[in-house]
Amino acid sequence: MQPLKSRPVIVLNFKTYREATGEGAVSLARIAERVRQEQGVNIMVSVQHTDIYRVAGSVNIPVLAQHIDAREPGSWTGHVTAEAVKASGAVGSLVNHSERRLTLADIGACIAALKRLDLLSVLCTDTPETSAAGAALAPDMLAVEPPELIGTGISVSKAKPEVVTKTVELVRRVNNEVIILCGAGISSADDVARAIELGTEGVLLASAYVKAKDPYGLLASMAKAAKDSFRR
Repeated sequence: MQPLKSRPVIVLNFKTYREATGEGAVSLARIAERVRQEQGVNIMVSVQHTDIYRVAGSVNIPVLAQHIDAREPGSWTGHVTAEAVKASGAVGSLVNHSERRLTLADIGACIAALKRLDLLSVLCTDTPETSAAGAALAPDMLAVEPPELIGTGISVSKAKPEVVTKTVELVRRVNNEVIILCGAGISSADDVARAIELGTEGVLLASAYVKAKDPYGLLASMAKAAKDSFRR
């Protein structure tokens, strides 16, 4: 599996929702796998640490951790290393999600640790300026998410399109290789299409998918919108 071989990219963050814990995580990941196969869109899932092994052993799509700590293996009780998530079957990790913020030094250390192990880094940022600073650390992907819109159902691509376009502009001055995503409030196929029209290469979303009455229908429509917009 080559997680970054194709665009657009949809990253599904399962967070710690009850619906996405244990067998629920497997079920949602299998739906994502089906849509990925049917639509040919690069879909990844980010699951709780306790579900990485379970999910990675059940599906053939990229599985990401939701966080790693900036620690080498050793006497760090309660911490999670890059080595540990790789051993569990993850192909990478989110870094610095708004619900798990890190210092700049720790962000750099986490990205370096992931690179050393040939794992993907998905750096989360909140403004165009922090996105540009983060791009200098050379993550594989960068997802801009204004925290005030996360979980609201009000998408950044519609409510604050200038955040997306400015992020793309500033990041590209620093790094032409990083895959730029946007998140926060992404909840419909139209939100996904708009995000890509604004210059991103995909989206990061969570509750809209995890809590959907019809997660397959929602994700299939999002994947189609992403594919169609990216082609245009």
